[in-house]
Amino acid sequence: MLALGIDPGTAITGYGLVRLGDRQQMTLVECGVIRTRARDTMPCRLAEIFDGITEILERHRPDAIALEDIFYARNVRTTVALGHARGVIMLAAQRAGLTVHEFPPAVVKKAVVGAGAATKEQVQFMVARLLRLKEAPSPSDAADGVAAAITLLMRAHLPTIASATTPAPRLTTQARLA
Repeated sequence: MLALGIDPGTAITGYGLVRLGDRQQMTLVECGVIRTRARDTMPCRLAEIFDGITEILERHRPDAIALEDIFYARNVRTTVALGHARGVIMLAAQRAGLTVHEFPPAVVKKAVVGAGAATKEQVQFMVARLLRLKEAPSPSDAADGVAAAITLLMRAHLPTIASATTPAPRLTTQARLA
């Protein structure tokens, strides 16, 4: 399975492609960032993000996308701009026929580092350790994209409670009273 993880942003969108291979071994395929120019209009920046994600999807043909969910910033404009970036990413995924799995940043950090309040440096360090890389992906936005992909792959192969256990026996009225 090949997962594309994305850390959305209107200035910098980080991404990482991670493949889950034999014996549940994860391998980094590619990571990087899509940068937009601050002086460009918002529609121009969103088009650059859309085009960049579409190019990655066409080149690698991932099986699924992990997208960091919106964090609620103190500045409402930041939250709205992040929503715009997520929207064009979801559009690109929809056009490619892919399922988007959304994870809050704290869930991604907890899956990769073990703590939902982990720092960007801790995420970079653990991504490098988990994928056996000589150095951590840089910049941190790329590492965050890789971390989202890792989260999706880890969750995709965890047994669900329903499949991990046998169905519970039905209790009769007498058994419930006893």
